[in-house]
This record gives sequence, structure tokens and C-alpha cells, in this order.
Amino acid sequence: MKVAVLMGSEKDMPKMQACIDVLDRFGIDHEVHVMSAHRTPARVAEFASSARGNGFGVLICGAGKAAHLAGAVAAHSTLPVIGVPIAAGGLGGLDALLATVQMPTGIPVATVAVDGSANAAYLAASLLSLTDAAMGDKVDAYRESLRS
Repeated sequence: MKVAVLMGSEKDMPKMQACIDVLDRFGIDHEVHVMSAHRTPARVAEFASSARGNGFGVLICGAGKAAHLAGAVAAHSTLPVIGVPIAAGGLGGLDALLATVQMPTGIPVATVAVDGSANAAYLAASLLSLTDAAMGDKVDAYRESLRS
């Protein structure tokens, strides 16, 4: 299965690059897309609703300010969605964090720290390891490397 890395704006790429780097290191097939819950809502809905059929297993969404991308994706997909709140604007990412983590019951978004896109990729690897033993071995080896 592959992972989608979505971001609300090309300006978010520097903050999402750590996610992409981790996915590359783990050998996880992924696609990167720019789409906005506010500027291109129909595109977001179409992508999310067809993601499972297109071979995705996890959807990672990074957005700043109002940060509705992860929630909009979760509204249209039952795949695991991981939100990355991005610090943009004057509130240091608090607005993005609250918009990402405060989801209604039944429409969950797993949320990592503000600007924590690397952890989103590690979480995606852990989720994929549920059905991929080789990925589980990679996650185990990485965790073991943190102990030394």
C-alpha cells in the first residue's frame, strides 16, 4: 500500500519534507499532492473518496492556519488520516493544531505535533506494519536504533 502526502499549499513543502524523507528511508511508496480544503474542495473530496480504490493505505495531511485539510479528507475517506498542523501565521500553529485535533466523534484524525511531519511518516509506517511484516521489521529496527 502507498501513502498520500497532501498539503494545503506549496508553501507547506519545507515543513512536510521531513515526512517525505522518512517515507523514502522506509521505502514506502508515496505520492505528494497540493490541494486545499478551501480553494479546491471538490478535488480534495474526489481524491479522498477514491483513495482506497487507488491503492492508498494512509493519508497524511499537512496544513496551517485554519487547517481543515485533514478533517475534509477524513470526511470523505475511512482510511487512517494523520494530520500535521503547520505553524503559519501569527498564532504559532496553535490554530492549526486545534483545527486538526478537534474532530467530531466518528470522523477521527490522528494528529502529530505542530510541524511534526516526520512523526506522521513514522506513524504511517507503524500502521502499514499491521499488514506488512517487513515494514514491522523496519519499524522495530528504527526504534532499536534510537536506544543506542
